[in-house]
Amino acid sequence: MELLIQVISGLCFIIGALLILSGGIGILRFPDFFTRMHAAGITETLATSLILIGLMLIAGWGLVLFKLVLILLFIMLTSPTASHALAKAALHGKLKPVTYEQHAKP
Repeated sequence: MELLIQVISGLCFIIGALLILSGGIGILRFPDFFTRMHAAGITETLATSLILIGLMLIAGWGLVLFKLVLILLFIMLTSPTASHALAKAALHGKLKPVTYEQHAKP
């Protein structure tokens, strides 16, 4: 059972790390603020959640697990809210998303 928990935890870490890498590439490669913000928001929420779940599996029952659950709940509540507020502020500030036609022009 211990080996299974370690394997699942390792998979969570690897998938989380790959998502962080892909999010970083997305932040560098995407054309405008909104798509970059999407890459950052998904990375922040999903990759962090997977890494925390991997840590929870290793931690076992106790105070550390409770603290990790609280951190996960905090991230799941604040990250989407912050992304939404940032996008709303950008739209309110008259920042327009880049359309496909604008991006495809040489």
